[in-house]
Amino acid sequence: MGIGGAADPAKAETQSGADQPEPAKTLRADAARNRQKLVDVAREAFADKGAATSLEEIARSAGVGIGTLYRHFPTRDALIEEVYRSASQQLTTAAATLMAERAPADALREWLLLFVDHMATKKLMADALASLVGGPGALYASSGGAVTTAITTLMQHAEQSGAIRVAMDPLDLLRAIAGVANNVPGSHWEESARRLVDILMAGMRPERS
Repeated sequence: MGIGGAADPAKAETQSGADQPEPAKTLRADAARNRQKLVDVAREAFADKGAATSLEEIARSAGVGIGTLYRHFPTRDALIEEVYRSASQQLTTAAATLMAERAPADALREWLLLFVDHMATKKLMADALASLVGGPGALYASSGGAVTTAITTLMQHAEQSGAIRVAMDPLDLLRAIAGVANNVPGSHWEESARRLVDILMAGMRPERS
């Protein structure tokens, strides 16, 4: 008891915390693996067969029951959204890893190549993303901020090191790559986009005296 018989709030908080179970959202290791496996399999399935892919087929390919799939993703939209969010998160978290492991200019170039891969995933999933109730606009917007932060941080890091000069808005880099992805016909756009990354990098490097 505290002063005057009042309960000690710090002690009460400690006791209540000890009595409470782990948060419901904390997944056991096997459940987390099942969830990630479902996302990985779904990404390939939606890219290959589009929105027509059956959830039963995804569950079977992931080696889990359909009930397990529905526990993680109650609706088809929930699964499609998580597949896209997962791909976006892999792209954005790669920025910090590359800055820690690569020279500044190399980190920027490699991340831009990962952005090309991300655009490829987005194009392959176009049919599934278009099937979302209300469209994919809100989903794209929710991931856009983290992507903007990643490319801005990479460019600032490269600029401060002297590896590049101030040449263009970070988002202009992404718009240029997206323009190739959206406008070059056929299956050769990725090759064109990768060449564009090297052209953009060459244009941002400091001029030699």
